[in-house]
Amino acid sequence: MSFKALSKTIDFDQVKTLSTLTKEQAEKKALRDHELKEIIEGKSQKILLLIGPCSAHDEEAVMEYVTRLAKLQEKVQDKVFMVPRVYTNKPRTNGDGYKGLLHQQNPDGESNLIKGIAAVRSLHNRVISETGLTTADEMLYPENLEFVQDLVSYIAVGARSVEDQQHRFVASGIDQPTGMKNPTSGNLNVLFNSLYAAQQKQEFIFNGLEVESSSNPLAHVVLRGGLNEYGKNIPNYHYEDLLKVVELYKSGGYKNPFIVIDTNHDNSGKQYKEQIRIVKETLINRSWNNDMKQWVRGFMIESFLESGRQEANGKVFGQSITDPCLGWDETERLVEYIAENA
Repeated sequence: MSFKALSKTIDFDQVKTLSTLTKEQAEKKALRDHELKEIIEGKSQKILLLIGPCSAHDEEAVMEYVTRLAKLQEKVQDKVFMVPRVYTNKPRTNGDGYKGLLHQQNPDGESNLIKGIAAVRSLHNRVISETGLTTADEMLYPENLEFVQDLVSYIAVGARSVEDQQHRFVASGIDQPTGMKNPTSGNLNVLFNSLYAAQQKQEFIFNGLEVESSSNPLAHVVLRGGLNEYGKNIPNYHYEDLLKVVELYKSGGYKNPFIVIDTNHDNSGKQYKEQIRIVKETLINRSWNNDMKQWVRGFMIESFLESGRQEANGKVFGQSITDPCLGWDETERLVEYIAENA
C-alpha cells in the first residue's frame, strides 16, 4: 500500500489569502453570526432554515438561487433566519459518484482538489459579497475545515460521519453552530454520544499538531430519519420521536438544546415534495408541547431553482444532480407559510 503525492504540501495560510472578506463583509458576517448564535441559545425565537441545493455543483445556478433567497429573507426576517446550504463536498456510500465542487469543478470533468479549494472559497465569498447572506457547509473531511471556517456561519456533520471520533473531536473546536445528524441507523443514543463529545473539551492530533479544543456549546442535533436492517425508511420527526429527543436532552444536561428537522433524506424517503408536509406537521406538533416549541426551531430543507433531480451530465440550469429538491416556487410558498405559522 502507498499514497502517491499529487501536489506539494498545502500551505493553509496561503489558502486563506484566497477570496478573503473585506472589512465590510466581515462586519456583515459577524452580525449574522451573532444573530444565529442567539437563535441557538434561545435568546431569539426565530425559526432557523438551513436551505438550499443538495450539492452546490453549478456556481452560477447557486448564485441565482441565493440572490432570490436574499430577497425572500427580507420579507420574512421578523420570523425566519435563513442560511443557504452551499455544500461543496458530498459523501458517497460506496465512494463512487459526484463528490462535490471540492473534487470536481465541472461534474463532467476530472477531479482537481487544489483548484477545488479555490473554487469553494470563491463561492462562499461570492454569496456573502453579492447577497449579504452567509452560508452553511458540511464537514466531510475534518482536516479541510480550515479551508472554509472563516467564510461560513454553520457547519453540518453528516450521518455517515457522526460516529467518527475525529469528526466529533473537531466539532468540539468549531466556533460556529454545528449540526450533528443522527447516523443512518437512526440510533439516538449514538447521536447524543456525538453531541456530548462535541460539547466537551478534547485533546487530539489535528493537522500535525497536538491540540485542545474549546468545546462547542452551539453543537446540536439534526434528525434526518434512518434505515432499518431491511432498508426501510424510519422517519424520526413525528411527535413521539420529538418527545424522545426532548427527554434525552433533559437527561444529559446538554447546553443550548436545539433540534433541527432534516425534511428530506430518510425522513421523506427522498420524496422531495414530502418536505412540505413534514414542515407543516412539525409546526403543528410544536404547538402541543412547550419544550418542543422552545427547542424544535430549525429545518434543513433541500431546495433549488428547478424541482427534482437530473443525472450529473444533465443540462437543466438550477436542478440538482444529487438528491431531488423542491423547486423555487414551492420553496417560496413554504418559507412564507413558516413565517406565518411559526
